[in-house]
Amino acid sequence: MPVKIETFVVGPLETNCYVLQAGNGSGDGCWIIDPGWADRSLMDFLRDRQLSPSRVLLTHGHGDHIAGVGAIRDAYPNVRICCAKLDSHMLIDPVANMSAVMGVPMISPAADELLSPSEVLTCGLTTWTVVDTSGHTPGGVSYYCEQVGVVFAGDALFRGSVGRTDLPGGSFARLIKMIAVNLMTLPDETRVLSGHGEPTTIGHERLTNPFHKEYWKGRL
Repeated sequence: MPVKIETFVVGPLETNCYVLQAGNGSGDGCWIIDPGWADRSLMDFLRDRQLSPSRVLLTHGHGDHIAGVGAIRDAYPNVRICCAKLDSHMLIDPVANMSAVMGVPMISPAADELLSPSEVLTCGLTTWTVVDTSGHTPGGVSYYCEQVGVVFAGDALFRGSVGRTDLPGGSFARLIKMIAVNLMTLPDETRVLSGHGEPTTIGHERLTNPFHKEYWKGRL
């Protein structure tokens, strides 16, 4: 299946922003996931490839994942901003999205689509399921495509680690449960594209991730 995923490391916290091209790579076949900064490399890429993204998908509402949304909306007025319902208020509240605490208060345009777990979205010839991976934030989600064996995990699951849960609305117990139930049950070969750092696979994390092992203590 013709799918291309480009990674851009953007912003001061080095957020992974992904451009997904599925099908013919234009119109409904192009999405942007977590534009934490609309830097020149990302915007030049979209322009040079003559891409017209149909959606911006957000895994959660923290400022380092939404800071570039406004610039993308300015460049592509018809793009639809998609966010989980429980995190949607964070887009328009610099205190809730933690940018005010970092000294750079910012907001994003409000979400056009409020997503719920198990919802299915279509990009070109591919279908992507909204997966509940809350715990880093109250409404954190991932996006999984069985056809291409990829999950965009945001700040839920990293290579060898998980997202922090000491920020407002975080829950460690919820996060490791959602990872165990909704991510670690995916096929071993599924590529995990996280919000920061290098990619990994579900199989690797199931065997080695210390936080996943912590979840199973006392349960076996």
